[in-house]
Amino acid sequence: MELVFEKEGERKRRKVDDEEHPESRLESLPREIILDILSGLPISSLVQFKSVCRAWRKLARDPDLVNIHSTRMAESNPCLIFHCDNPIRNQLYFVELPACDDKKEKVKMFDVPFWAAMSEFDVVGSCNGLLCLSDALYNDALYIYNPFSRKYQELPKSMQYLHQELVFGFGFHPTTMEYKVVKIIYYKNSNRCYRRTFRITNMNSEVQIFTLGSSTWRSVGKAAHHLLQGPSQVLVNGRLHWVTWPRRYKRRSIISFDLADDQFQEVPTPDCYTLNRRKYHLVVLGGCLAAAVFSNFGKLEIWVMREYGVKESWIKKFNIGSYVPRGFERNVNQSFKISKIISKGRFVRVLCLLQNGEILLEYKSRALVSYDPKSGKFKDLMFQGIPKWFQAVVHVGSLSWIDTIIDA
Repeated sequence: MELVFEKEGERKRRKVDDEEHPESRLESLPREIILDILSGLPISSLVQFKSVCRAWRKLARDPDLVNIHSTRMAESNPCLIFHCDNPIRNQLYFVELPACDDKKEKVKMFDVPFWAAMSEFDVVGSCNGLLCLSDALYNDALYIYNPFSRKYQELPKSMQYLHQELVFGFGFHPTTMEYKVVKIIYYKNSNRCYRRTFRITNMNSEVQIFTLGSSTWRSVGKAAHHLLQGPSQVLVNGRLHWVTWPRRYKRRSIISFDLADDQFQEVPTPDCYTLNRRKYHLVVLGGCLAAAVFSNFGKLEIWVMREYGVKESWIKKFNIGSYVPRGFERNVNQSFKISKIISKGRFVRVLCLLQNGEILLEYKSRALVSYDPKSGKFKDLMFQGIPKWFQAVVHVGSLSWIDTIIDA
């Protein structure tokens, strides 16, 4: 398993910085050409570029380059971040999905700078090159982290309750230009708490918001629904989305939270049994809100809301048959049995739509598969160094940062 390239790049940068060298050929080019060249590089190559010398490091931090690069990367295949919850110390890995099958990419490991302070964590979500990580042990720490630039910010602590359950969200609103972390707390004022009744009986709640760049959390009232914390929340049109907990004799709902006005709203769904009663998870496909519905024997139906907020625009767009990937043949050690990722994972999870029109799938947190909806064929994706189990997070790599973030 390769360690992230940043450390090697820093060694090269120190060596070059200590030497006097003439102006590079790159710097003699017009600025527009430089931006066009650099904005087309994969994020890993751009990180190595900024490690060569001080002048190139300054160029890589040009806001115009960061914005253009982010836009171009959003239009190509994303990279995948693998969260592996090894006991004692969790790990983050990544791989850049190639544009063609001929190129073989290796999985590399990130050197997380705040491991000592938060060794076990959950991935809340990914947005514009930034990850939000929450403490998996004590529920009192949150970090915003750019894994490629290694910049991070620890958020201030917020109110804690006895016997609490937490639901998190993280996202960006393009109108307000603000990043926000949403923390929904469900709690009972009791010394005794039974996990089953906790989810069913009446409970108290509080919704707390932290805007990046501010210094404190603020409360915006209570949550009217009991939301399900999935592998990762879904961000569409500046709104976070969750599914409600399943309740007997009560239909399931999709609830959105507008990051501009801090208001919850129920998203209209079609009047059919599929989305009202059956289990499903949310995903973004082609910029649209979608629901992957579980059927028998590992089959999936994918419903897509073609026009956001319009009930009649929901269509059943894909049917994916059952499949058992070759990755299940790999042996795993005893740590596999105590993994929360494995215990909470579904048999199959939809990750994203690839540039070639194929659908990327994660099977039982152990294998990656692409599915071609035109031919109906499955293809196992094998990467050298991939962890034996993982939660895959779709991530658009970027050098974006926020002024208050620490440069590790």
